Amino acid sequence: MRAFVVLGDERTPARQSPQGHAPADDSLYAMSALASPSTASPLAELLAAGGVRSVYQPVVALPDRRVVAYEALARGPVGSPLESPGALFGAAAAEGTTADLDRACRVAAVDGARGALDPSTALLVNVEPDVLDPGPATPEPLLERAGELSVIAEITERRLTDRPAELLRAVAALRRRGWGFALDDVGADWRSIALMPFLRPDVVKLDMGLVQEPFGAEAAAVVRAVRAYADETGAAVLAEGIETEEHERRALSWGATLGQGWLYGRPAPLPAVPVIGGVAGGLVTAAAPVGTRTPAQVAQAAGAAFSVAPKGALLAHSIAIEHRALADPDPVVAFGCFQAARHFTPATARRYARLARRSAFVGAFGAGLDDTPVAGVRGASLRTNEDLAGEWNVIVVGPHQAAALIAVDLGDGGEDMQRRFAYALIEDRDLVLRAARSLMLRITGA
Repeated sequence: MRAFVVLGDERTPARQSPQGHAPADDSLYAMSALASPSTASPLAELLAAGGVRSVYQPVVALPDRRVVAYEALARGPVGSPLESPGALFGAAAAEGTTADLDRACRVAAVDGARGALDPSTALLVNVEPDVLDPGPATPEPLLERAGELSVIAEITERRLTDRPAELLRAVAALRRRGWGFALDDVGADWRSIALMPFLRPDVVKLDMGLVQEPFGAEAAAVVRAVRAYADETGAAVLAEGIETEEHERRALSWGATLGQGWLYGRPAPLPAVPVIGGVAGGLVTAAAPVGTRTPAQVAQAAGAAFSVAPKGALLAHSIAIEHRALADPDPVVAFGCFQAARHFTPATARRYARLARRSAFVGAFGAGLDDTPVAGVRGASLRTNEDLAGEWNVIVVGPHQAAALIAVDLGDGGEDMQRRFAYALIEDRDLVLRAARSLMLRITGA
C-alpha cells in the first residue's frame, strides 16, 4: 500500500469556505460542552461510541475533470451540535482530546473508504501535526487498517510555519516508513513558500483565497514560487475552492494540474460503485532521504571544488550571502554555523536579528550557543568534538535563489582572522538545499 500525507483543511474555523465548512462560531460549542453537568462530555461520549463519520469531496485532474482522489472530511452525527468540523475540533481543543479526535477521524476516513475506492484513486486524510509522533509504532495501525487504499495525509501550511524544524523531523521519520506528503493552504502564510523545499511535499494545495479573491502582488509571488517548486520537483499543484468556470480558468493559468471545489462536487458519501482509473501512484514523487551529514560532508560527497583561504578573506563572502538574503523580496531560510558562541559577535547578532524579521526561518549553530541567541533566531549548541563544530557555513535558500559558503577549519592557531579554511562557494540549488536540510534536522537535535 502506498501512503501520502497532506497538511490541513477544515479543522480550524478560520478562513473556511462555503464548501461544507462550519461557521466560525461553531467552536463556541466547546464552552457548552465544558459546562455540561454530565460526567462525560458529549464529545467524549461520541468518541467512545465511534460516532465520528466522514464525507468525501472529489479531487479531479485538470482540464478533463477526471476524478483521481477524494478528500475525507470529518463530521459528527447528523443534526447534532457536534456535526460540523468546527464544533468537533473546538470541543476537542477545549478538552485536550485533539489527538483522540484526530485518530478517530483517520479511522472513520479509512473505514468509510474501504471497499468504496479502487487503489488507483487516492484518499486524502487530514492529520494534525501535533500528533505526528515519529515513534516506531505510529503509522503502522493506520497502514494496516487501510489495506490496499492509496492514502494521502494532509497538514496545513499554517502548522508548517509554527515549528518547521520539528515538523521536518517528523516528516523525515514518516517518509522512511513509505509515506508521501502534500501541503495544504499554501498562500495563507507567505513564509511557507520558502519552507516548501525542506518538507518537499508531493502535492501542493493552493489556498482557496488565491482562486476566489482579487489577485495581487503577494499572490503572484506565491504562484511563481509554487510553479518553480513544481517544475523543479515534479510535484502536483492542486487548486482548492474552485466553484465557477472562471475559478477553473484562473487555476489552469497558474499551472494547477488538480482541482477541488463545488464545481466538481460537494462533500458527500462515496459513490456506491468504486471509482477506477485515478493516478494515485503519479501523485507521489520519489523523495531522496535526508541524511545526517554536515554541509561540508554533503558538498565533498558531491565533488564540490574546495580552495584554501584565511578567515579574513572569506568574511566578505559570508556577509555578501547574508545581504543577498536581506535583499530578496521573497522569504528565505538562512543558516549560520559559527563553530563557537564567541564567533556570534554583537555585529553578527545585529545582522541575524534583521534577517530574522523578514525570513521564514533563521538558524544558528555553535558550541555554547543559546537556544535563542537573538530574537527570531533558533539556536543549537554543538559539542566541541563533533564534525559540525569544525565548520563555518552560511547558507541561504529562497524560492528563486540558493547560495552557500561552506568552509572547514584547517586547525591553525594564532590570530582569528588568519586561521585558514578549506572552502567552497556553492550556488547549485540542489546541493545547497541538501546542505540546508541537514542543518534543519540538526536544529531539533536529530
